[in-house]
Amino acid sequence: MPHTRYILLLGLIVLLSARPAAAQNATLSGFVTDATDGQALELVNVLVQGPDGEIRGAVTNRDGLYLIPRLPAGRHVLRATYIGYETYVDTLVLAEGERRTVNIALAPSEEQLGEVVVQTERTSGAARITAGLQSVRPDEIELVPMPDVAGDLANYLTTLPGVVSTGDRGGQLFIRGGEPSQNLVQLDGMILYQPFHVLGFYSAFPSDILSRADVYAGGFGSPFGNRIASVIDVWTREGNRQRWAGAASVSPFISTLQLEGPLGTERASVLLSARQSLIEQGAARYLDAELPYRFHDAFGKLHLVPSARSRLSITGLHTYDRGTLGETTDGAPAEELRWSNTGLGVRYLILPRILPIAAEVRVTRSSLHAEQGPPDEPTRSTAVTNTKVLVQASYFGNHLSSEAGLEVSTINTESNLGGLFQNTEASGSALNHFALFFAPEWHIGGLRIQPGARAHFYSLSIDPYLEPRLRLVWEQGLHQISAAAGIYHQEILGLSDRRDAASVFTAWTNVPTSSRREDVLAGRLPGARHAILGYRLTPTPWLEVSVEGFGKWLDNLFIAEWSAFPRFTTRLQPAQGRTYGFDVRAEVRRGAIHGYLTYGYSSTRYVAKQASLALWYGEETLRFRPPHDRRHQLNVLLSGDLRGFSWNTRWEFGSGLPFSRAYGFDGFVLIDDVVDVSRTPRSRRVIYERPFNGVLPTYHRLDLSVARTVTLRRLELTVQATAINVYDRRNLFYLDVFTLERSDQLPFTPSLGLHLAF
Repeated sequence: MPHTRYILLLGLIVLLSARPAAAQNATLSGFVTDATDGQALELVNVLVQGPDGEIRGAVTNRDGLYLIPRLPAGRHVLRATYIGYETYVDTLVLAEGERRTVNIALAPSEEQLGEVVVQTERTSGAARITAGLQSVRPDEIELVPMPDVAGDLANYLTTLPGVVSTGDRGGQLFIRGGEPSQNLVQLDGMILYQPFHVLGFYSAFPSDILSRADVYAGGFGSPFGNRIASVIDVWTREGNRQRWAGAASVSPFISTLQLEGPLGTERASVLLSARQSLIEQGAARYLDAELPYRFHDAFGKLHLVPSARSRLSITGLHTYDRGTLGETTDGAPAEELRWSNTGLGVRYLILPRILPIAAEVRVTRSSLHAEQGPPDEPTRSTAVTNTKVLVQASYFGNHLSSEAGLEVSTINTESNLGGLFQNTEASGSALNHFALFFAPEWHIGGLRIQPGARAHFYSLSIDPYLEPRLRLVWEQGLHQISAAAGIYHQEILGLSDRRDAASVFTAWTNVPTSSRREDVLAGRLPGARHAILGYRLTPTPWLEVSVEGFGKWLDNLFIAEWSAFPRFTTRLQPAQGRTYGFDVRAEVRRGAIHGYLTYGYSSTRYVAKQASLALWYGEETLRFRPPHDRRHQLNVLLSGDLRGFSWNTRWEFGSGLPFSRAYGFDGFVLIDDVVDVSRTPRSRRVIYERPFNGVLPTYHRLDLSVARTVTLRRLELTVQATAINVYDRRNLFYLDVFTLERSDQLPFTPSLGLHLAF
């Protein structure tokens, strides 16, 4: 237990750094909101000038929360400033040791702020990446053309370098060499195991409900754990607390309905959203092509203000997807893939009177159920359920801030794998997970130092996995240099049969637990080491350029067992991996024109070991490129306004992905009794070459959209015309290794969408 004692001692030192303030100084805290709808305002500058003439301040976080400790007793002038809003000014008299709560509602203003204001710089944008972290706002999502009036986070993420998708089908994202199951995706703290719909344009939640999304392509801090690739941390906004509002939209792909408003008082609001796909009734008919995809999602959020010092929110989500990804062969129906997400979360945030901190408690439960097989007769199924409790405290200081937390979770997994070429295999497991984390942050001039530590305890083991983390940001004038490094582990595994490039089915399982951690098949967890170094230059207010290099070293990976039989099991095969590369980004915002160009280079290698491989390839070790190893990516996006019309265009390019070629085929018989092999029908078997020794064709596509918005009294109507794959490029989605028949992604697809808001 010595390591645990050191971590606990570090956390106590960080959190108790506020003790001088508790002894005699006053503390000022509160929430800043928009006066028109009650929405929390992030990045508001809150400044206090005390009786000694010194100015102290803070910037609000995503909850609109600010906290200014260590204020001397006496008369203070409080100012809250935010671009586009009227400046708030008040005079306060604070007593010694007092902890005062002042909530501020800012009124919008079109006038230029005429006094000295510490303006908050822009924190989002395609080129504004800091040591792997990019913050995404809803207005940026709307810039990417898609067959719907509203944008979607899933479609936006595919414009970022280092993010590889399976295209417009499948709903899978690979981030800087990581597998989809190695990405941590959270919505208001709820873990989503399948966060995207079967049609790759759409995530499991609409962009209209989002407040922000923080995307860590690597190097994420200690508040996040149990994933080794990346983090997508999504937060939704609250419903309008002042009046009822709503919106409805329809397109050949999807229809949406949204409603929000106060519940009898300004202290409670609700936000509701529902979407239903219309692909089979709309796009498939006018394209005269089979697009067998159905999905829907429903979201609800109740937000309460129990007191001036607290906030309570309850969030619920349900999604459903059903799609056919392969082709019908030999008269048999193609296999379907079906999955559903369900999540419920409660979050309570409070400013305690006895300590100058912000404390929060989160309780979430989320689950995924997926199955694959002929319609109504699934041959494979998997399920995972996660119940998590998080207690977290945050301290905000002038030069030192810190977060500390405790997380307890229970994860249950089940899988039942059967079907052609294999016997039925069923498995189930449960995992108890306990974690502690500490994340201080020091500000020293233009330098921000963010060390961190996380300790994981699995299955009540007293021997933790320790994960040190470090993030550094140095800013000086037009320049910023950032770096990040960390160690990461993951216990829950998502296994996919990567011999099939179109394989989307993922079986969830746990690493077998054992105290013999030196044995990779007896409990040693998959791990990763990340290293990132980036530079950003802002030579003018309208131009930003960034470049970032990264490396990930993946240890003790588990991948599905490899054999010449086209079958899929949850038996684990150990592997190692590494990925490295770099991103280059340039972004322009000038007048009505907004555009950016991104290029990403990446190289990923796996090394797998398995004794039976020697029977097929003459050696027990295989070195190969995994099927998501896309070397080159290029995205160009340009948008603007012209005579009342808004337009967006995007061109994307991706080099070919690896796939496994076949030598030929033979037949075999599964023998489970005495049979006459001369009379028993034989099944086909594919004889593969070495894994992923072929390369699929390159991918490129041009998308366009044009929209016009008109106001009709209290109604706002938007009409948008979109064209996907303008020059009708045949981009490959799926290649059947048995027949060599190909299934392509969407052809040239025009659409017209309507959006009505009140």
